[in-house]
Amino acid sequence: MKFALVNPFWTWEGSTYFGSQQPVVPLELLGAREFLRRAGHEVLLVDAFLLKLTPDEVKAKLEAFGEDFLVLPTANSYLFWRCPQPELRVPQMWLRALTTCRTKQPTTVVIGPHGSSTPVATLTKTGADVVLRGEPDQVLPLLANTPRFAIPGCVWRDVTGEVPGRVMQASEPLAAVEMKFVTRLDFSDYPVELHTHKHHIFTPVEGLGAELEFARGCPYACTFCNKTQFRNKYRERDVVEVVAEIDKLMSRGVTYIYFIDEIFGVGKNVRVLLEEIAKRPTLSIGFQTRIDLWDEAGFDLLGRAHCISMECGVESITEQGRADMNKNCKYTTERITDLLIYAKGRIPWVQANLIKTDHDDPVAVRAFQDNLKANGVWVSEPVPMFPFPGSPEYVTTFGAQPDEQAWERAHAFYLSLFADKGFSDIQDQQPVPLPELELALG
Repeated sequence: MKFALVNPFWTWEGSTYFGSQQPVVPLELLGAREFLRRAGHEVLLVDAFLLKLTPDEVKAKLEAFGEDFLVLPTANSYLFWRCPQPELRVPQMWLRALTTCRTKQPTTVVIGPHGSSTPVATLTKTGADVVLRGEPDQVLPLLANTPRFAIPGCVWRDVTGEVPGRVMQASEPLAAVEMKFVTRLDFSDYPVELHTHKHHIFTPVEGLGAELEFARGCPYACTFCNKTQFRNKYRERDVVEVVAEIDKLMSRGVTYIYFIDEIFGVGKNVRVLLEEIAKRPTLSIGFQTRIDLWDEAGFDLLGRAHCISMECGVESITEQGRADMNKNCKYTTERITDLLIYAKGRIPWVQANLIKTDHDDPVAVRAFQDNLKANGVWVSEPVPMFPFPGSPEYVTTFGAQPDEQAWERAHAFYLSLFADKGFSDIQDQQPVPLPELELALG
């Protein structure tokens, strides 16, 4: 069988999306490609975002390839599955464009956070034939020769049954502990040399950037984190395999790698990885983490491993505020402050993120920010949580598990929080209501 994996050209006009708007390596597609190849399938991977391709240009590639299955994600890379744009405008537009007036009509498949939380709505909005919930890497090959009711996490529209068009759902997705990592990603025919963006870097750095993953999932259960329906349980990769990927990327000009792990620093082998990276003086790294996973010795090691960007979720300046978010943080605010300042002495960019909470006095927050900023640590302004469908915060906010109106409900709630005070400086200042944004396709 032939599978086409397409990363569309992403845009976010009118969106409340607050992630990076630059191309990042589509690791979920690269991983899926390896599983598909090992199952004997032909695979065409097109990163339209990195290559700046139009739908017509991609469709020409597809026509020449003649795929049986066309796969698109609903969010820009695994890195942003936890904080995706609420709308499905881009997948809607691209699926429509890539399947119109085709010589051969492929089975269309969407993967990503939207279908993982609200599969029926995602199937309906995109017009896809199949939605795969959870991590798709090793499940996609099953579409070729397995009944859909036997594919974990599969949701599809029945076209042959007694009620044509009825949405059918198979069992729950594979548990994270059952999911396997690809031994090693193949970058040989991926255009690494075009990947100039370096994620979460704010000063010029020579060379190319890339993203890798050392681990998936997170053992914590913070209320605001949207990782429950995908990449939930913590799993580590083999250090040898990750180092091999690093060396391959470095041989092609990569000088900076951002680890997309939900929580970098948890695993027992992360320090082994850092010691290996320390042996490569021309490579620098960045990641997201929790401050209470580190101590002074850990930050000394990060300095030796050429870490130049570290983003920490502090969330609240009070222990009660962090407890209410189920952070399970083992450090006091004073210890957090001291460690952030210590880290800044070894890492050029250290960032502390805050979330708006009733427990935090604005005057105290300002004092906390001023102290850290005076010591070179960047601190965000506290922002309200977006109750992503699939997060514990969604259930707390709305009193029920996500239904097929969950994204509309969460988006309207979030817009109401900012109606009179303006949005974050990294978001569109005039966001469009979700139904209007998705119907803007006409």
